[in-house]
Amino acid sequence: MRKIAVNLGKNSYDIHIEKGILGRVGDYVRAKKTAVITDENVDKYYGEKVMSSLGGEVRKLVLPAGEETKSFAHLQRVYDFLLDFKITRSDRIVALGGGVIGDLTGFAAATVLRGVPYIQVPTSLLAQVDSSVGGKVAVNSPYGKNLIGAFYQPKAVLIDPDCLNTLDPRFFADGMAEVIKYGCIRDAALFERLERGGIDGGMEDVIARCCDIKRSVVEVDEFDTGERMILNFGHTLGHAIENYYQYKNYTHGEAVAIGMYHISLIGEQKGVTPPGVAERIKAVLEKYRLPHRLDVGKSALKNAMLLDKKSESDEINIIFLDKIGNAVIKKLHKNEVLN
Repeated sequence: MRKIAVNLGKNSYDIHIEKGILGRVGDYVRAKKTAVITDENVDKYYGEKVMSSLGGEVRKLVLPAGEETKSFAHLQRVYDFLLDFKITRSDRIVALGGGVIGDLTGFAAATVLRGVPYIQVPTSLLAQVDSSVGGKVAVNSPYGKNLIGAFYQPKAVLIDPDCLNTLDPRFFADGMAEVIKYGCIRDAALFERLERGGIDGGMEDVIARCCDIKRSVVEVDEFDTGERMILNFGHTLGHAIENYYQYKNYTHGEAVAIGMYHISLIGEQKGVTPPGVAERIKAVLEKYRLPHRLDVGKSALKNAMLLDKKSESDEINIIFLDKIGNAVIKKLHKNEVLN
């Protein structure tokens, strides 16, 4: 068992990382009523295990798998499910799934009855190393990804590394994009380990390291007004790519991978990023079967990039690397970014 404390005053909570913890979710969820929200793929593997561990009155909502589920239509389904269950603010909601389920469930928990406590139980690598920690919850809009959201911290995060055994290789690679991101922005030793390919049998260590990096950033900047922006390295372009393809051609991690490589190329051109960094990132992306080529034209990405949450008036905050292991935030005029 590894436990990482996220210290945010009254919003503090612990991240628990342990093989087999899915069978003991009930030890961390004590309420008269528990609502479990999951998707069809996750339910097939873990739904019954989690449900049987819970006490009290329990109900489960199973949603379709995929990014399209993070929508207003499915948010309404979640609201209807919770209100029909007569959930109260002394009850608990469990988000059992990847980043889509975690974000959607967290946003519903933040807004139904003006806030019901919830537990993150991430089952994908991407959710385990990134999206389940930090309290960012959201749904997508036709205008862009995660534009309708809130900051709402979970009461706990329960991570079972054994879940990775059932991940499709494409979705393992999807999560590795975020692992690579953490090496890029905060941990050169982690990045070098990825370059060597030395993670076999050590995923629990990798997950814990990524969670600890995110903890350290979130504790300093819970509401994403300063340093926390570095966690979005590669995301401005990545989100634009996802939105252009309506979340169908690329997974989130694949789009971010493309974004990390190309923003590093731009950083080198601007003299912010040392020469050769982009090529090192490209090599690691290829090692973990992630794309790097940008196949979308500038005009197609323009509107999505201009709606990015890091925009401020005529400027946008872009995350560059000044070396592997350290990210910097640079304000650029929007026209400069588009050019």
